[in-house]
Amino acid sequence: MPPPRPSPLQNRVLPTGEIVANHARGIFTGNRGILPFRDGRLGVSRWKHQHWIICDLTHPKGRYHGPMPARAWTPLFFLDEAVGLAAGHRPCAYCRPDAYRAFKMAWQTSGANSDGHKEIDKSLHHSRVNRKRSQIRHTADGISLPDGCFILHEGAPHLVWRNHVLPCLTDGYGPKTDKPNGPQIVLTPAPIIGVLREGYTPILHHSAATVATIATHCPD
Repeated sequence: MPPPRPSPLQNRVLPTGEIVANHARGIFTGNRGILPFRDGRLGVSRWKHQHWIICDLTHPKGRYHGPMPARAWTPLFFLDEAVGLAAGHRPCAYCRPDAYRAFKMAWQTSGANSDGHKEIDKSLHHSRVNRKRSQIRHTADGISLPDGCFILHEGAPHLVWRNHVLPCLTDGYGPKTDKPNGPQIVLTPAPIIGVLREGYTPILHHSAATVATIATHCPD
C-alpha cells in the first residue's frame, strides 16, 4: 500500500486573492516576499512588499530554493496568468521580460499615471487589497468586461473569455456558460482591467482550450 500523500502547503492563490492549501499547482508561480510557514500553513502575513509578480515555474538560471525557504522568497502558485492578475500580480520583469514589456505598454496606453515598475506596483497595491487585507472588488457591466478578467458569478469566480464565462476550479476550468449582462462583481483590479482592454492577453490553463485557441501575449 503506497504511503499517504503529504498535506499540501498553503501556497495556492485563488482569483479571490485567498491563499489556500491544495495539491494542484497550476502553470505559474509568484512572489510576495518571504512568508514563513508553520506546520505547512502561513502565518498572519500575506505579503512582505508591494512587488507582487507572476513568474515562470522554471528559474532562468535553473535555481530552486524549495517551497519553504528561510532566506528567499516564498513560491506561491496560480492556475494560470489570469488568476495571478485577478489576485493583483503582474508579470515578472526578470523571468518573463516579454510579458512584462507587453503589460507595461498596455498599462501606459490605458491611461495609467505611472510607468516604472515601482509606481505600477504601488498603484496596483492600492487597488487590490484594503487595510483589512481583503480583496478590493468593483462593479462593471458584464458586456463591457474584457477577456481574461474574473467576475464573481453565481457566488464563484468565473473567467471572462470570448463571450463566455468559465468557472475556475482547483485543477482547471469547468464548462462554459454565456457571458452575463448587467452589473457584475469584478475580482480583477481596475487598473488591470484597463491593461486587458488595451490588448494584453494572459496565458490560460490548457483546460480553457475548449473555448478558443489561447494566445500568449498581446499582439504586436
